[in-house]
Amino acid sequence: MAISGRTVALALLGVAVVVLSPMPGLTLVLVNVTLVVLVGVDVALAGAVRPLMFSRSGPTSARLGQPVPLVLAVGNGGGRMVRARLRDAWPPSAGARPRVHQVRIPPGERRFLETTLEPTRRGDRAPFRITVRSLGPLGLAGRQGRHYCPWRVRVLPPFSSRQHLPAALARLREVEGEVAIRGAGAGSEFDSLREYVIGDDVRLIDWRGTARRGAVVVRAFRPERDRRVVCVLDTGRTSAGRVGDVPRLDHALDAALLLTAVALRAGDRVSLVAHDSVPRLRLPGSHDHGFLARVSDAMAGLEPAIVEADHGGMVAAVLREASRRSLVVLFTELAPAVIEEGLLPVLTTLTARHNVVIAALRDPRVDDLATGRDDVRAVYASAAAEQTLQRRRDLTETLRRRGVEVVDAPPDGYAVAVTDTYLTLKSLGRL
Repeated sequence: MAISGRTVALALLGVAVVVLSPMPGLTLVLVNVTLVVLVGVDVALAGAVRPLMFSRSGPTSARLGQPVPLVLAVGNGGGRMVRARLRDAWPPSAGARPRVHQVRIPPGERRFLETTLEPTRRGDRAPFRITVRSLGPLGLAGRQGRHYCPWRVRVLPPFSSRQHLPAALARLREVEGEVAIRGAGAGSEFDSLREYVIGDDVRLIDWRGTARRGAVVVRAFRPERDRRVVCVLDTGRTSAGRVGDVPRLDHALDAALLLTAVALRAGDRVSLVAHDSVPRLRLPGSHDHGFLARVSDAMAGLEPAIVEADHGGMVAAVLREASRRSLVVLFTELAPAVIEEGLLPVLTTLTARHNVVIAALRDPRVDDLATGRDDVRAVYASAAAEQTLQRRRDLTETLRRRGVEVVDAPPDGYAVAVTDTYLTLKSLGRL
């Protein structure tokens, strides 16, 4: 049983009546009896909540930042009208609105209640329970019960860098055209024969084809296809740090999605590995276009682990995943604790078999601090920031001396910089 605010107000009114009555004892009894009778009648006439039937409909997945409209159908299987307040409880990160519904359901009928989710985090979101409070016709009291109607909404990464996809694909077409015009180079594959035009490299003339056709023809080339690209996500403690109020891991997911989309369009095979102290995710290599959706779905549940990353285990996982020479893009932090203590001791094992790119995210606040000269405090902050930037430059130089490509970009250009590096390496035939 549940009581409403009307019952409380009525009880307070009864107190006033008792205080002002010349016979407070008798009046108290009469007030109590009247209140109990009214509450009992209201409960008896309230619609039952147990016969209510619930079902849900709506999307089961959406990208972070997009509203998710859901419909909750409530059916009355009882014999009385149900006048109820219904609370459909979701976790706070689901951003469910409205939280409470007012509903009137005649016997044998259904009503449809709309709830909009505005999630603030990636991952799976599921409702807790449905609490129904059915009041009687007087609105004093009623019946209350709980129901469970399972549902799951998977909140995918926002893929904010999707806006850069047309430009990246245009660059890909340029890369393919440049290889065809430039001709044979490191890693390029023979495509076809075409007629010689003024300006073509004479070394590309195919003499056998020229003899067969009776006209000078040259060999045309295209970028290698069906190459291997391995995206490695470092989900250790450094990935939990926020840059622009967004975790580093989320920036890495966005960049990996753009890289995956472009590599798949280029005909390359992409695989995904997430690792910290233990493996968190592994998606074997694929080149079908449905792989991007599978990557996005798998990324939804990834969360940073507050542990030190095991770079030895990470490299071993990559070597198990990629048996052929591949482009390994490691999304991690460019910090001494990560690079010098963790990655450098095992880097040779990786670079001996694969081309490696370190994709690091630079915090623009450090760049801003480095320019501060307004007061003594700003000067000290500037010195510390400049020292941090110098360490990053030193680490970048150390990695490049070992044959590793390094991307160190701020959030607004991070995904584009990673993809541009991939396209540059592809144009040079270094995948």
